[in-house]
Order: sequence, then structure tokens, then C-alpha cells
Amino acid sequence: MGMTHERDVTDCVIFGAGEYYDEIPYVPHGAYVVAADGGLDHTRAYGIDTDAIIGDFDSVADDFSAYIGLRNITRLPSEKDETDMLSAVKIGWAQGARRFHIYGGLGGRLDHTIANMQMLARMAYHSGIGFLHGNGFVATSIADATLSFPGWDAPERRMVSVFAHSDRARHVSIQGLKYEVSDVELRNTRALGVSNEFLPDRPATISVGDGTLSITFDSAAPAPVWRTTREPEGPDALGELDTEISALLARR
Repeated sequence: MGMTHERDVTDCVIFGAGEYYDEIPYVPHGAYVVAADGGLDHTRAYGIDTDAIIGDFDSVADDFSAYIGLRNITRLPSEKDETDMLSAVKIGWAQGARRFHIYGGLGGRLDHTIANMQMLARMAYHSGIGFLHGNGFVATSIADATLSFPGWDAPERRMVSVFAHSDRARHVSIQGLKYEVSDVELRNTRALGVSNEFLPDRPATISVGDGTLSITFDSAAPAPVWRTTREPEGPDALGELDTEISALLARR
């Protein structure tokens, strides 16, 4: 499986325009903070300072002219190929962040949720990790990596679900949860890993040796430790910002 890279990872916190479910966002000390479009309304409501603001600003409460003059603001066309959320991730990535905490990206519009899940897998493929927070759950994705949870006083029915995102995820092991497997293959056409559970005071690990997993877990669980065997990638790994109107746009 190769060498495991355990390294300090700069945090980035991204605020999206979606539902927050009365959850109070946590901003780690020294984290780079990005507001994606209508996420600017949420940062202002929480009194959180932003390092960068980006989007097409079609979902902010005020007219865009109200934000002209703010520092580190980037306006994107609305008819582009990438989401405002991915653009926000690219900004944080370029600043050196490889661990992302994303609020306002789960629930609400189903298409945006699916897009954000695909975004997590893209980040994992490039040796980063993202955590989508919302509605009592956290979603993440790992590629050729291990996610480790410390033991905690888990009540009954605190769920963890594991899905293959890649066509095949090989050498998958799940230890310390109610249902355990060792060195199995998962496919993205069968939800074999749904509705697993934390056990009280039992550390748990989820690992994949070859492929990408999507994982959801109860937000009450302690923050997991992430270790990957993939080589670190540089500031341009996710590509440049998508600042152009889509070439795929139908012309009338």
C-alpha cells in the first residue's frame, strides 16, 4: 500500500449558501475562511471574518453592488461549468489548505448535494480531504487512505455508512464498528456498507487500499484522523478557477 503520509494539514472553512440546520460552525484556529456566494450572508450572521469571497452572487440576500469594494472578492459568471463551492475549494487549496470543513453544502437542493459529494471525491483523489457538515451528519471521501475515530461514549444507533465512489474500491477494511470486514472489494452499484454503527468506547477505522470511498457519519462522533498513502500534490492540482462562460452553453 506504500508509505503513509502523516503531515500537518492547513485547514480551510468554507461557507456555502445552503441550509445550516441550526448548527454553529466551528472555525479552527488559523483556518483560511472562504464565503461561497450566499455563504457571505451566513458569515455575516455568525460574525465570522472571511479571507476570501467568491461566487456569481445569485443567492446573496443583497444586490451584488452592496459588496463592491470588499477585499479579496472574486465574481464569477453564472453560466460556468464549475460550482461556486468548487471555486471556493480551489481558492483554499491554492493557499495550502488540504483539509476542508464545508457548511451549507448538504441538504437543500439534491443536485448541489450530489455535486458536493463528487467534489469530495475529487479532493481525495488529489490527496486532500473535505468534510461536509449538515443535518446531524458529516460526509467525507477518502482515496487510498484510512479514517480513524477514537473511542467515545457512543449512544445506540449512531450511524456510519461507507460507499464505493469509484467503480471498485479494493482492499476495504472496517474495524471497530458493529459490522466489520477485512480486505474486501466494494462496488458503486451495491450499498453494502449502509447503516453501520459506532460502538461505545471502541476506536474505529475505515480504510481503502485502492479506490475511493464516500463516508457519512454522525456529527456527534469525535473528529477522525486522516492518513493517506497518496503523494502530496501542489497548489495547482485542482486546476485554475473557472472564470469563463461555459462553452457548452446552447446558443439561440
